[in-house]
Amino acid sequence: MTDTRAAVARPKASDYKSDIPPVWCPGCGDYTVLLSITKAMAQLALAPEETVVVSGIGCSSRIPAYTNCYGFHGVHGRSLALATGVKVARPELTVLVAGGDGDGFSIGGNHFLHACRRNIDLTYIVMDNRVYGMTKGQPSPTTEPDWDSALSPGGTGLRPFHPLVIALASGANFVARCFSGDPNGTTKVLTEAIQHPGFSFVEILSPCVTFRPEQRGWSEVVHPAPVEPTDDAAQAARRIMTDDGFNVGVLYRGDREPYRTARTETPESLADLEEEFAI
Repeated sequence: MTDTRAAVARPKASDYKSDIPPVWCPGCGDYTVLLSITKAMAQLALAPEETVVVSGIGCSSRIPAYTNCYGFHGVHGRSLALATGVKVARPELTVLVAGGDGDGFSIGGNHFLHACRRNIDLTYIVMDNRVYGMTKGQPSPTTEPDWDSALSPGGTGLRPFHPLVIALASGANFVARCFSGDPNGTTKVLTEAIQHPGFSFVEILSPCVTFRPEQRGWSEVVHPAPVEPTDDAAQAARRIMTDDGFNVGVLYRGDREPYRTARTETPESLADLEEEFAI
């Protein structure tokens, strides 16, 4: 018997893009990160009405406006706090967090540590360009100590923040690095990160061609990690401590149980909600 039912069309990346044209500098790596995020959403066939993208402040934090799902553009450094509230209140939703190295590792650094520790089922995507691009080129926590610029003559002399090491040590359940110049590889990793239970952290090397034009050369130095992913945190730590900063791929897949909340009945009316908080 012939099945006459219409085939369900698979969603496309374009289905997850909003009508707002992205506004970044020509050549910015964030364009292809946006593409990778929407391609991952399409591959997973996420329902837009059951997906939330949260961000803080910065060039990369414009991502929610460019996606066709629920979004929240929060304040500087607080994206993970906001996303935690969303996921705890509505655990059935898929929650992605988009940010940059300044937003996530400077003012948002403490939230980063504790989001890893809590292991709530979130996917944190950080576009790392080692500079504050939106505010005209100041060094960020991941900037090399000898990077010389008009705003930091001679460099800061400070040891850079190592996000993969911090994520692993703080308890993230999935740790990976990608390169914006490889959208297909990035899509594959993001798809796995979203599916992996618990807190997933993906650092994406995303060149800032305006304030760090030398980063165009990253395409020549990024390379696949020479080792397979591991579920052994100690082994992953040894690997990442000798990392050159340009290994891409999945480093660590943990099996720690994600933080879960007990669902409570949703108040049916405002009066019911007020009664819950009555003193």
